[in-house]
Amino acid sequence: MTKKERALKAIELLKELYPEAICSLNAGNPFELLVAVRLSAQCTDARVNLVTPALFEKYKTLDDYCNADQGDIENIIHSCGFYKSKAQSIVAMANMIRDDFGGVVPDNIEDLIKLPGVGRKTANLIVGDVYGKESIVVDTHMIRISNRLGLVDTKDPKKIEFALKKIVPSNEGADFCHRIVLFGRDTCSARKPKCGECSLYEICKRTGVKQ
Repeated sequence: MTKKERALKAIELLKELYPEAICSLNAGNPFELLVAVRLSAQCTDARVNLVTPALFEKYKTLDDYCNADQGDIENIIHSCGFYKSKAQSIVAMANMIRDDFGGVVPDNIEDLIKLPGVGRKTANLIVGDVYGKESIVVDTHMIRISNRLGLVDTKDPKKIEFALKKIVPSNEGADFCHRIVLFGRDTCSARKPKCGECSLYEICKRTGVKQ
Protein backbone atom coordinates (compact mmCIF):
# COMPACT_ATOMS: atom_id res chain seq x y z
CA MET A 1 0.00 0.00 0.00
CA THR A 2 1.46 3.35 -1.06
CA LYS A 3 1.34 6.41 1.17
CA LYS A 4 -1.29 7.96 -1.07
CA GLU A 5 -3.44 4.83 -0.96
CA ARG A 6 -3.10 4.74 2.82
CA ALA A 7 -4.05 8.42 3.05
CA LEU A 8 -7.14 7.93 0.89
CA LYS A 9 -8.19 4.93 2.98
CA ALA A 10 -7.67 6.89 6.20
CA ILE A 11 -9.84 9.70 4.81
CA GLU A 12 -12.57 7.19 3.93
CA LEU A 13 -12.51 5.50 7.34
CA LEU A 14 -12.43 8.77 9.25
CA LYS A 15 -15.42 10.06 7.27
CA GLU A 16 -17.38 7.07 8.50
CA LEU A 17 -16.33 7.76 12.08
CA TYR A 18 -16.84 11.52 11.97
CA PRO A 19 -19.31 12.53 9.24
CA GLU A 20 -19.25 16.12 10.43
CA ALA A 21 -15.73 17.48 10.42
CA ILE A 22 -15.86 20.70 12.38
CA CYS A 23 -13.34 22.87 14.16
CA SER A 24 -13.41 22.40 17.92
CA LEU A 25 -12.97 26.13 18.53
CA ASN A 26 -16.03 28.38 18.65
CA ALA A 27 -15.87 31.64 16.70
CA GLY A 28 -18.30 33.91 14.88
CA ASN A 29 -16.00 35.43 12.26
CA PRO A 30 -12.49 35.06 10.79
CA PHE A 31 -10.78 37.33 13.30
CA GLU A 32 -12.43 35.60 16.25
CA LEU A 33 -11.20 32.27 14.90
CA LEU A 34 -7.71 33.74 14.61
CA VAL A 35 -7.92 34.87 18.24
CA ALA A 36 -9.25 31.50 19.40
CA VAL A 37 -6.45 29.62 17.67
CA ARG A 38 -3.88 31.95 19.22
CA LEU A 39 -5.34 31.26 22.66
CA SER A 40 -5.26 27.50 22.04
CA ALA A 41 -1.45 27.41 22.04
CA GLN A 42 -0.41 25.29 25.03
CA CYS A 43 -4.07 25.21 26.07
CA THR A 44 -7.02 22.92 25.42
CA ASP A 45 -9.76 23.89 23.00
CA ALA A 46 -12.29 23.24 25.76
CA ARG A 47 -10.64 25.84 27.98
CA VAL A 48 -10.48 28.35 25.12
CA ASN A 49 -14.19 27.88 24.46
CA LEU A 50 -14.88 28.74 28.09
CA VAL A 51 -12.88 31.95 27.86
CA THR A 52 -13.80 33.37 24.46
CA PRO A 53 -17.51 34.13 25.07
CA ALA A 54 -16.63 36.90 27.53
CA LEU A 55 -13.84 38.17 25.27
CA PHE A 56 -15.99 38.20 22.14
CA GLU A 57 -18.87 39.82 23.99
CA LYS A 58 -16.69 42.71 25.14
CA TYR A 59 -14.61 43.08 21.97
CA LYS A 60 -16.92 42.89 18.99
CA THR A 61 -14.99 44.60 16.19
CA LEU A 62 -11.46 44.75 14.90
CA ASP A 63 -11.20 48.36 16.09
CA ASP A 64 -12.24 47.23 19.57
CA TYR A 65 -9.16 45.00 19.69
CA CYS A 66 -6.94 47.67 18.15
CA ASN A 67 -7.94 50.11 20.88
CA ALA A 68 -8.06 47.56 23.68
CA ASP A 69 -6.23 47.84 26.95
CA GLN A 70 -3.85 44.88 26.86
CA GLY A 71 -4.20 44.39 30.60
CA ASP A 72 -7.94 43.96 30.28
CA ILE A 73 -7.52 41.25 27.67
CA GLU A 74 -4.92 39.60 29.89
CA ASN A 75 -7.45 39.43 32.72
CA ILE A 76 -10.07 37.81 30.51
CA ILE A 77 -7.76 35.20 28.95
CA HIS A 78 -5.65 34.58 32.07
CA SER A 79 -6.68 30.93 32.47
CA CYS A 80 -5.46 30.07 28.95
CA GLY A 81 -1.84 30.43 30.04
CA PHE A 82 0.89 32.63 28.54
CA TYR A 83 -1.73 35.34 28.78
CA LYS A 84 0.66 38.29 28.51
CA SER A 85 2.23 37.23 25.21
CA LYS A 86 -1.14 36.10 23.85
CA ALA A 87 -2.83 39.38 24.71
CA GLN A 88 0.06 41.32 23.20
CA SER A 89 -0.09 39.40 19.94
CA ILE A 90 -3.91 39.65 19.74
CA VAL A 91 -3.77 43.46 19.93
CA ALA A 92 -0.80 43.59 17.56
CA MET A 93 -2.39 41.30 14.95
CA ALA A 94 -5.59 43.38 15.04
CA ASN A 95 -3.61 46.53 14.33
CA MET A 96 -1.65 44.90 11.53
CA ILE A 97 -4.80 43.53 9.88
CA ARG A 98 -6.38 46.99 10.05
CA ASP A 99 -3.33 48.93 8.91
CA ASP A 100 -1.70 46.54 6.43
CA PHE A 101 -4.56 44.39 5.15
CA GLY A 102 -7.49 46.77 4.98
CA GLY A 103 -9.24 45.26 7.96
CA VAL A 104 -9.58 41.83 6.31
CA VAL A 105 -7.97 38.66 7.64
CA PRO A 106 -5.54 37.53 4.89
CA ASP A 107 -6.54 34.56 2.75
CA ASN A 108 -3.07 33.12 2.17
CA ILE A 109 -0.40 31.55 4.33
CA GLU A 110 2.35 33.94 3.28
CA ASP A 111 0.50 36.99 4.59
CA LEU A 112 -1.00 35.26 7.62
CA ILE A 113 2.37 34.22 9.02
CA LYS A 114 3.40 37.89 8.98
CA LEU A 115 0.88 38.49 11.76
CA PRO A 116 2.23 38.48 15.34
CA GLY A 117 1.80 35.09 16.98
CA VAL A 118 0.68 33.34 13.80
CA GLY A 119 2.57 30.31 12.54
CA ARG A 120 1.89 27.86 9.73
CA LYS A 121 -0.50 25.77 11.82
CA THR A 122 -2.76 28.73 12.51
CA ALA A 123 -2.41 30.04 8.96
CA ASN A 124 -3.44 26.72 7.47
CA LEU A 125 -6.49 26.56 9.72
CA ILE A 126 -7.65 30.01 8.61
CA VAL A 127 -6.95 29.33 4.94
CA GLY A 128 -8.86 26.04 5.04
CA ASP A 129 -11.77 26.81 7.36
CA VAL A 130 -12.43 30.42 6.41
CA TYR A 131 -11.48 30.52 2.75
CA GLY A 132 -11.91 26.90 1.68
CA LYS A 133 -8.44 26.65 0.21
CA GLU A 134 -5.97 23.76 0.32
CA SER A 135 -4.62 23.37 3.83
CA ILE A 136 -3.02 20.89 6.19
CA VAL A 137 -3.03 21.82 9.87
CA VAL A 138 -0.13 20.10 11.59
CA ASP A 139 -0.74 19.94 15.34
CA THR A 140 0.42 17.36 17.88
CA HIS A 141 -2.34 14.95 16.84
CA MET A 142 -1.37 15.15 13.17
CA ILE A 143 2.33 14.74 13.93
CA ARG A 144 1.66 11.64 16.01
CA ILE A 145 -0.98 9.97 13.88
CA SER A 146 0.47 10.68 10.44
CA ASN A 147 3.68 9.01 11.60
CA ARG A 148 1.86 6.05 13.15
CA LEU A 149 -0.12 5.51 9.96
CA GLY A 150 3.05 5.64 7.90
CA LEU A 151 1.98 8.68 5.91
CA VAL A 152 5.17 10.51 6.88
CA ASP A 153 8.44 9.72 8.60
CA THR A 154 9.36 12.98 10.26
CA LYS A 155 8.34 15.06 13.27
CA ASP A 156 9.02 18.35 11.52
CA PRO A 157 5.65 20.16 11.14
CA LYS A 158 6.52 21.97 7.92
CA LYS A 159 7.85 18.81 6.28
CA ILE A 160 4.69 16.97 7.35
CA GLU A 161 2.51 19.73 5.90
CA PHE A 162 4.13 19.57 2.49
CA ALA A 163 4.37 15.76 2.48
CA LEU A 164 0.66 15.41 3.23
CA LYS A 165 -0.28 17.97 0.60
CA LYS A 166 1.21 15.58 -1.94
CA ILE A 167 -1.00 12.65 -0.93
CA VAL A 168 -4.16 14.19 0.53
CA PRO A 169 -6.60 15.60 -2.06
CA SER A 170 -6.68 19.40 -1.83
CA ASN A 171 -10.43 19.44 -1.18
CA GLU A 172 -10.09 16.99 1.72
CA GLY A 173 -7.23 18.51 3.72
CA ALA A 174 -9.12 20.77 6.12
CA ASP A 175 -11.75 18.18 7.05
CA PHE A 176 -9.11 15.43 7.28
CA CYS A 177 -7.21 17.48 9.85
CA HIS A 178 -10.31 18.09 11.98
CA ARG A 179 -11.12 14.38 11.90
CA ILE A 180 -7.55 13.50 12.89
CA VAL A 181 -7.93 15.69 15.99
CA LEU A 182 -11.18 13.97 16.96
CA PHE A 183 -9.65 10.56 16.30
CA GLY A 184 -6.58 11.45 18.33
CA ARG A 185 -8.70 12.44 21.30
CA ASP A 186 -11.02 9.44 21.11
CA THR A 187 -8.75 6.58 20.06
CA CYS A 188 -5.17 7.28 19.00
CA SER A 189 -3.92 9.06 22.09
CA ALA A 190 -0.26 9.73 22.77
CA ARG A 191 0.23 7.48 25.77
CA LYS A 192 -2.45 4.80 25.57
CA PRO A 193 -3.79 4.39 22.04
CA LYS A 194 -6.81 2.09 21.87
CA CYS A 195 -5.42 -0.14 19.14
CA GLY A 196 -7.84 -2.95 19.96
CA GLU A 197 -10.82 -0.80 19.00
CA CYS A 198 -9.20 1.30 16.30
CA SER A 199 -11.05 1.71 13.00
CA LEU A 200 -7.77 2.50 11.25
CA TYR A 201 -5.97 -0.59 12.58
CA GLU A 202 -5.86 -2.23 9.16
CA ILE A 203 -3.75 0.55 7.63
CA CYS A 204 -1.61 1.45 10.64
CA LYS A 205 2.11 0.77 10.34
CA ARG A 206 2.53 1.06 14.10
CA THR A 207 0.49 -2.08 14.77
CA GLY A 208 2.64 -4.23 12.56
CA VAL A 209 -0.26 -5.23 10.35
CA LYS A 210 0.79 -6.57 6.98
CA GLN A 211 1.01 -3.69 4.51
